[in-house]
Amino acid sequence: MSQIKVGTKNVRATANSKFNTMTKIGVPMAGKLLVEPIQEEKTASGIIIPDTAKEKSQKGKIIAIGKTDEENPELKKGDTIIYDKYAGTEIEFEDKKYLILNKEDVLLKIN
Repeated sequence: MSQIKVGTKNVRATANSKFNTMTKIGVPMAGKLLVEPIQEEKTASGIIIPDTAKEKSQKGKIIAIGKTDEENPELKKGDTIIYDKYAGTEIEFEDKKYLILNKEDVLLKIN
């Protein structure tokens, strides 16, 4: 079992190996996506942005998809997406930040 930080609470999570979208964190519920936000470190002109000045990311990579949505070819594990700016629930697992999003919060799939 692993510890996951959700807001100010620590919760335990287990991984169930019978699902294709299994991660170390667990399996998202139906209609949910587990996304790893992609942080832009530099601007287009090469300026490095400090953490205190960064805006919340709207770009991420899909890590896992809820079980009932596996049949939907629209989104799949590994896709890069753009999502609503303040969407989802932030969680922290093994010093990495993730988001749990509703599928409806996805605005664009990047090819």
